[in-house]
This record gives sequence, structure tokens and C-alpha cells, in this order.
Amino acid sequence: QLTRPSDLWFHAHGIPGCHLVLKCAESADSVTEADILYAASYAAGYSKGKDAGKVEVIVAQGKDVKKPKGARPGLVTVDTYKTVMVAPQRLSE
Repeated sequence: QLTRPSDLWFHAHGIPGCHLVLKCAESADSVTEADILYAASYAAGYSKGKDAGKVEVIVAQGKDVKKPKGARPGLVTVDTYKTVMVAPQRLSE
């Protein structure tokens, strides 16, 4: 509900974890690769893969992420995406 079509959406591939949204002002094309990897590392860090050395993370545009009608909380479908491999990262506590 909070993701606009131009935003980027991140989720650890194939494992439970958070849905992370990188808000993009105009277009996702203006986001640097460094920013994508940084956001992906936090999506990995807040997933069940948080203790792994590397985690594969889905990166999709908001327009490609949809919640099926009647689906349980947290379940979405993603039409088109790419993946990146990153080391998990968490906020200091």
C-alpha cells in the first residue's frame, strides 16, 4: 500500500524477511547501484538469512509488486525483478 510505481522494493529471495521500500522521487532510474546494494543489504539483514555471509535479494520496481486479493499478510507476487548478492547488514542496537 505504501509503494508507488516508481519506488524500488527489496526482499530476500526465497527466504522469509522484511519488505523494504526505497522511495524514489521521480524514477528508479536515478538510483545509484551503491544505493541499491545498501538497501538490499538491510533487506538481507532483516531476513532469516541475517547470519549468512551473502544473501540473494530481489530488487523490483513498485509497479511490478502486487498483493493478490485475499492473500495472507506479507504475500505478494512480483512480475519482473533482478537479484543482487549482498552481505546482510543491520542497524546498530
